[in-house]
Amino acid sequence: MISQTAMEEGKPAPLGALLAGEPEAVARDLSRPALGTVGRHSAVIVIGAGFFGAAIGLWRDPIQAVYTAIKLPLILILCAGGNALLNGIIGSLLGLKLTFRQSFLAILMSFSIAATILGSISPLLFFYVWNMTPFDPAHRTAEGYSGLMVLAVAAIAFAGIASNVRLFGWLDRASASRVLSLRVLFCWLAGNLLLGSQLSWILRPFFGSPNLDIQFLRADAFHGNFFQALWFAIRNVLGL
Repeated sequence: MISQTAMEEGKPAPLGALLAGEPEAVARDLSRPALGTVGRHSAVIVIGAGFFGAAIGLWRDPIQAVYTAIKLPLILILCAGGNALLNGIIGSLLGLKLTFRQSFLAILMSFSIAATILGSISPLLFFYVWNMTPFDPAHRTAEGYSGLMVLAVAAIAFAGIASNVRLFGWLDRASASRVLSLRVLFCWLAGNLLLGSQLSWILRPFFGSPNLDIQFLRADAFHGNFFQALWFAIRNVLGL
């Protein structure tokens, strides 16, 4: 447990305490100056999500790995900013009083936890990619591309759900009832899913489709949608 004296010193809570979901640790970071909290958790997002992004882009080309290492942290930070106001409004409508600052810092903190989880599994993903069948530039094919996509999406979904659940202890204390906190948590997860998936589609490619050239952004960024591409990848993996 974190002492009240330590909280009054304004120092950041240990990252391990945040990963453990200790309500006092979450409250401690939310009580700190916004600039310091934003800087700390943004740095964790850039490092953790950057390593994970490099791993999923490396199968295609080192240049793609660099592009993805830049774009994946950017998506998380943009999603935090985009959902902060929405989460605050939803919380208020459901009876949870959160300021815009608290809403933004809470979602940024959750993405920081998610990025830590992704960064911790990136060595395993690097190993997986290293053992994949090499990309064949002559025939524009890559065995295992769909499997890599499904695996990466599953890892990101797991990290996103786990990170929000880690904030549940603090959310439960801040709300009037367990039912209210569960409703707010569900709305937060739904908002992150919808905005995060659409941002990832607009800022694609991340894996680098084998039949397309390497680009930082696609010219047809707004054509199609994330869920359609994921469904095709799942069908390919299952052989449907």
